[in-house]
Amino acid sequence: MTETSTPETQEHGQSEFVVVANRLPVDLERVEGGPDRWKRSPGGLVTALEPVLRSQDGAWVGWTGVADVDVEPFEEGGLRLHPVRLSADEVAEYYEGFSNATLWPLYHDVIVHPDFNRTWWDTYVRVNRRFAEETARTAAHGATVWVQDYQLQLVPQYLRELRPDLLIGFFLHIPFPPVELFMQLPWRREIVQGLLGADLIGFHLPGGAQNFLYLSRRLAGQNASRASVGVRSRMGTVQIDDRTAHVGAFPISIDSAEISKLASSPRVQARAKEIRRDLGHPRRIMLGVDRLDYTKGIDVRLFALRELLAEGRVDADDTVMIQLATPSRERVDSYIKMRGDIEREVGGINGEYSKVGHPAVHYLHRPVPREELIAFYVAADVMLVTPMRDGMNLVAKEYVACRSDLGGALVLSEFTGAASELRSAYLVNPHDLDGVKAALVEALDQTEDEGRRRMRAMRRQVMTFDVDRWARSFLSALGRPDLAEETTA
Repeated sequence: MTETSTPETQEHGQSEFVVVANRLPVDLERVEGGPDRWKRSPGGLVTALEPVLRSQDGAWVGWTGVADVDVEPFEEGGLRLHPVRLSADEVAEYYEGFSNATLWPLYHDVIVHPDFNRTWWDTYVRVNRRFAEETARTAAHGATVWVQDYQLQLVPQYLRELRPDLLIGFFLHIPFPPVELFMQLPWRREIVQGLLGADLIGFHLPGGAQNFLYLSRRLAGQNASRASVGVRSRMGTVQIDDRTAHVGAFPISIDSAEISKLASSPRVQARAKEIRRDLGHPRRIMLGVDRLDYTKGIDVRLFALRELLAEGRVDADDTVMIQLATPSRERVDSYIKMRGDIEREVGGINGEYSKVGHPAVHYLHRPVPREELIAFYVAADVMLVTPMRDGMNLVAKEYVACRSDLGGALVLSEFTGAASELRSAYLVNPHDLDGVKAALVEALDQTEDEGRRRMRAMRRQVMTFDVDRWARSFLSALGRPDLAEETTA
């Protein structure tokens, strides 16, 4: 590791706008016996920021997704990409370790106990500094940098030390925890100070911003002695020496118009009908779509279904559940155990309530292509989104965007960011199994008029407040309304 450059010796790059994220917007695919290739990663963040990147001679800094690979900066699909190298040990300690076995459970209400490993922390520090150094080399003088998510919470401070000329924003894509949970972290002060290197720190909800402002006043010492902690719809501030850091809530969304258009296409509509036919034309289809994670409450909906079947309130002859579970963090012990528990529960339900050729639960543990996923949304009568804790949960918004027919029903956990916007969903406390069961039955049995009323209200929200509006609101608050205008180009 080379010695960090000082602000006076740091060379400037050419990019006027830089996005910094753990991963690049393309994935490196190693092809045995052939050349490596890059595959575009789907996602609303790329969609929202691509116009800015193109118009501002922008760049994206991130990891390739493959360990121990050196890749020079390159262009792909018109985007300038700057890879950051990670070794296999760093992937294990910075990403699988500190990011996903320390910060992830801590920020999700300690559903699984965090592991406070000092070696992981040291690697997290080292990798964050490397990201900051690559960004400092990439950004032009006075450029705007937008750092993304929990893996890179130290980057704003390191980047400010290297390049005080930059305008720096940070956005957290997962929940920010209550103060009493965050205070368990041995490196709590370092994380807060790292984030305060940004000019604007964004969260999904006002509660997260409020928690951070309180912690800034408590942990950052004299350098952040004045913090306004009244965050509702407006931003709060933290005074750091002669600089002011702004803190606010910016609920993220999806490319709702594009998803709605694709859902209405003849190909997707035909595939949705085919899915129902393949299932034997059940009267009602319930759907869960999740990354296989212990925060998502997949077990909750399975427990609810098992009890409803046992009580005769749901009949497996005319109602089926589909659970799409994308593989995730398969080398982490808690995820290995959770997968086994979920698959045993699926097997138990099917063993008791299925008939030959007609499972009660259809469980797919594999990635589903985007268009196929949208067809599942169109086919489903009830969408089940039951996380114990979630930053936003864009699956809920995607389902609503797909239902231009005003059909379907959404059962949604109160502990998602989306619940604050989608108030016409059937809101549930996932810790209250009887409440989940009651909401599920209500959603399955809703009248057509009631369903249309609820879906119309949710679609109005989702179609108006899309990912483009999210990006524009953040960039405007950061002080770059000109960049915000570019997102609509």
